Amino acid sequence: MEENHVIRSLAALAQGHRLRIFRTLVVAGSQGMTPGVMAEASGIPSATLSFHLKELMNAGLVTQERQGRHLVYRAAFEHMNALLGYLTENCCQSEACLTEAATSCNC
Repeated sequence: MEENHVIRSLAALAQGHRLRIFRTLVVAGSQGMTPGVMAEASGIPSATLSFHLKELMNAGLVTQERQGRHLVYRAAFEHMNALLGYLTENCCQSEACLTEAATSCNC
C-alpha cells in the first residue's frame, strides 16, 4: 500500500461520524447496509451520512453496490487489511510485542 493511500484512509477515519459509519459497516460484514438502515442505526441524518459515505468511498474504505432500487454499502475489507498490514508490518522489530505477563493479565 502506498503512503498517500494510507494517509487518505487515516484522514477519512479521523472524523467521528466516519469512524462510526465504518465500524458499523465492519460489524455488518459482507451483507452490508443500505443508507436508511445505517442512518437509523447510527443516528446520523441522511444528508450527513451521504457526505461521509462519499468521503469513505474516496478513501477506498467503503464500497457501494446497487441492488435493485437500493444502494448497499460495505466495508472494503481488503483495503482495511492492507492498511492494518502497512501499519504493523515492522511491529516491534519482528519480536513479540507483548510480554507473557501482559497477555495473561485479567484486566
